[in-house]
Amino acid sequence: MLYLHDVWVNWFEGEENGYNICPFHEWRKEGDQITLLNQVPLLFVEKDFFHFVENHLLDLPEQLLNEIYNKTYIRKNRERIPIEYCFILTDGKNSLAIDTIGYKIPFKKSRLHPNEEMNILQLIEHAHPVSYPFRTEKKEYHILSPSPKTMIGLTRKEREQKKLLFMALDKLFRSESTAEVRYWYTEWNPGKYKEIQKMNFYEAWRNLFLEIQKGWGKKHVLLCEKLIKGEEYFEHLSRIINK
Repeated sequence: MLYLHDVWVNWFEGEENGYNICPFHEWRKEGDQITLLNQVPLLFVEKDFFHFVENHLLDLPEQLLNEIYNKTYIRKNRERIPIEYCFILTDGKNSLAIDTIGYKIPFKKSRLHPNEEMNILQLIEHAHPVSYPFRTEKKEYHILSPSPKTMIGLTRKEREQKKLLFMALDKLFRSESTAEVRYWYTEWNPGKYKEIQKMNFYEAWRNLFLEIQKGWGKKHVLLCEKLIKGEEYFEHLSRIINK
């Protein structure tokens, strides 16, 4: 088995969409879970399996878990402490660190430093990808787990702001208030005021959601700020994002 040593990782927990696992250049010194793995096994796998692990929170194959069990270590003071199910996957192009925190799902995920990815390419130069059985499942996207298309080209801060806006819009949907959703749709698109006033709740909300999905800019930021004003939890998230 191949191993890497002294690898920095930045854990993102419970992420089922690869776009939320930030690349190295988006890591933050404060607030991120940056950890040094003293030793970690490396698995060269087929692209479909890599994509499955990267974009799902489904059970990993027993064979894989058995192969890497207790083979990753971290150091605390002078002691080497094993981690049950932690490893690095590569498909020959992309790489991803995984920690199941003792379960069977890839709960914690991290990208790697570009230098580590170069090192991985050298290690697997003469290797062949291993095939693991896995259960495929059609990916369902929704407002709280948006399609990657809605996040293309955005920075980490912009992705986080957009997710916050979608959370606020989801709360607006649950209010089931026609007057309120018409108000916010008019805030977003005042030129459609007369048309909006004729819409029922579902028509207004759906059209607002469809328009907000496209791109990201100052207009989105302003609407988000207005929507979350007075909402303690959302305002707390906004402060974290804008640090």
